[in-house]
Amino acid sequence: MGQYFRFLAAFLLLWTGLAGLAQAHELQPSSLELRQLTSERFEVIWRAPVYYREPHPARLQLPDGWQTVGKPSVRQLPDAALHRHVVDVPDGVIDGAVVRFIGLESTITDVFARFVWLDGSETTAIARPSQPWLEVTAQRSAWQVAWDYTLLGVDHILSGFDHLTFVLALLLIVNGLRRLLITVTAFTLAHSITLAAATLGVLWVPGPPVEAVIALSILFLASELIKVNHGIPSLTARYPWIVAFTFGLLHGFGFAGALGEVGLPQNEVPLALLMFNVGVELGQLLFSAVILAIVLLLNRLRREWPIWFRQVPAYGIGGIAAFWLIERVVRGGSFRSDPAEIGRAHV
Repeated sequence: MGQYFRFLAAFLLLWTGLAGLAQAHELQPSSLELRQLTSERFEVIWRAPVYYREPHPARLQLPDGWQTVGKPSVRQLPDAALHRHVVDVPDGVIDGAVVRFIGLESTITDVFARFVWLDGSETTAIARPSQPWLEVTAQRSAWQVAWDYTLLGVDHILSGFDHLTFVLALLLIVNGLRRLLITVTAFTLAHSITLAAATLGVLWVPGPPVEAVIALSILFLASELIKVNHGIPSLTARYPWIVAFTFGLLHGFGFAGALGEVGLPQNEVPLALLMFNVGVELGQLLFSAVILAIVLLLNRLRREWPIWFRQVPAYGIGGIAAFWLIERVVRGGSFRSDPAEIGRAHV
């Protein structure tokens, strides 16, 4: 079965084109923080990230009757616009109020909202393009938290072209269903370890170096795929689970960086972390299933493909990985804004 994975050249041409257009990083979610200052006064922090290198089209719309106090401020960060203002809410009644995000329905990104109350308690919520609004509430059930973070994990992996490209390269190299299952399991176990450790503050690695080395890991697999296509022994072909586990530890830091941007609800940290990881795995399985379906289709269409056709996946993956690597090294730490600037939740 493994040999047929190398016949995905047409798909790879489309894939590398999409990956290049989608920037070297996954699309970042918007974020909203509503922090209670007094019984009737709240600080609003709205972070609108860059969307395909343009200002994000979504616009925050607060409920009628909320009065802005003073002059709002806008700060341009390297990868986002940060809007801050203070509002007065009549009688301090905010529970059940509806906040809308005009234009979010035309995007493919979510909005993560965090509400910080006067007593220090917090609640979180997520708005999506399919439902571009959310209801402010002081309490959310465990089921709602689990559902939100599962979908967040799925969204993250399916919009993270670099992570998916790494998985795709593994699929192209590994022969045999059993070896493939062991390899995917090793990758899952590894990134689950570092995701948990980084999110809980046990380990910390700066984001830009992690992202650059993730690109380098994909470039490494591309070179390994070239060796496999030419019948040259390769480390990944012989010990795919070792390579998957090693680089999986690194990819876990990348997942943690994305989760850190939206934060975790203080009262449901273990559940949210677990379900985010479950969402990532579900998205990864969905992607792998699509690849397998394409393999079966190509196998039915034609049994033998030209030699040049087999080489396209390796060079396509290598080309886009090299582009990502150069971009991430050049941009360095300026690509992402400082998490402290966006008022995210800290665990």
